[in-house]
Amino acid sequence: MREFARFLFGRRARRRWVHLILGGALAMPYVFVGEVIVGPLLDSRYGFDSLPLQLPSFLVGLPLAAITALFPLTRPMSAAAVRALCGVDGDRLADGPARTWPARRRTAAWFVLHLGFGGVISGMSLALPPFAAVLIVLPLVSWLRDTRLGLPEVLDHTWVVALSPVVGVASLIALAACAAGSGRLLARRAPELLGPTPEDRLAEAERRAADLAVRNRLARELHDSVGHALSAVTLQASAARRVLDSDPDFVREALAAIEDTTRRTVGELDAVLGVLREGDDRSTAPAPTLADLDALLRRTRAGGLCVTAALDLDPAELPALLSREAYRIVQEALSNALKHGGAEGPVTLCLARDDAALGITVENPASPNPRSRPGGGHGLRGMTDRARLLGGTVEAGLADGVWRLAARLPLKEGCP
Repeated sequence: MREFARFLFGRRARRRWVHLILGGALAMPYVFVGEVIVGPLLDSRYGFDSLPLQLPSFLVGLPLAAITALFPLTRPMSAAAVRALCGVDGDRLADGPARTWPARRRTAAWFVLHLGFGGVISGMSLALPPFAAVLIVLPLVSWLRDTRLGLPEVLDHTWVVALSPVVGVASLIALAACAAGSGRLLARRAPELLGPTPEDRLAEAERRAADLAVRNRLARELHDSVGHALSAVTLQASAARRVLDSDPDFVREALAAIEDTTRRTVGELDAVLGVLREGDDRSTAPAPTLADLDALLRRTRAGGLCVTAALDLDPAELPALLSREAYRIVQEALSNALKHGGAEGPVTLCLARDDAALGITVENPASPNPRSRPGGGHGLRGMTDRARLLGGTVEAGLADGVWRLAARLPLKEGCP
């Protein structure tokens, strides 16, 4: 009994009842238009408030509602009402406008269903409660029987008057049952008629893929720029601390390198965060390219790492995108040498180009006790992603105690 009462009068049933009343309110303009169309076709003795005119006007108005529901914005408005009032999980409903004809037809079917049931329940909600109230108090108020109030003649019988409260209560329960049943029916049909189409799911998947690509790009930029800077500063500070008393000149050089590294990193960080500033007209620092390689090598050497570089190219002749990505790959390779190789051996950097591609090779002795940190291991993946976006490759591995990284970036799209 408690479950039945909750089904008829519970919070969800009441909210769905409100949803049906909204459907009835939306149906009224279409009913008025239907009256204008149907009125001249019927006998003139029917007025606009007569039931013989209202029913055909309602039936004529529903097809008109279906036509107007073909507009794309009908679906998001209907879905919002269903989420708020019908207790349907929002993930089962489409968010955007209906842009394909199958989706529009499904939305039109939902709109007609909503307005149809809403109109009927609204009419019952207006008529039955006053009638039921009169029936309930009829045995107690004798003057109601004398005024008639349009009551049927069967109420002249005493036994009928005695049973009228039961009929009144039953009418209210029947109204609640009709409203609850209609609301449940609409809630069950909403995901089918207002749910996302395959095109909607594909568009959502593409949007999420685009968001993920932006997040991955930001993660790579932050990892390569800020991660390299922190590694370099840590090693520079550690080297300066060890020779603080014995080699003041080196300490001054290390502190200058730390200052230069942090200043440069702040500019790079501003450039990375500029991706997030949509609509922000403020200029950001440009991303570094191979033209900035000398400064990168100088900061790396200030950390105590011996780096030998061989450049068989002119950075100014390289495409800007290729130069930026190549700089990040070199930066991450040197950062890995700092973190995992330390100052135990020299690092050899070689950049050369041919007619088809730019080659990057970084070699350093592997540390017998490589340092690792929780959550690490993203650097090699980031370099691989950068090369793949340009159609290139990255290979890395340990051989004969030497860690070697080789990247090949095509100068033109489609080159091997």
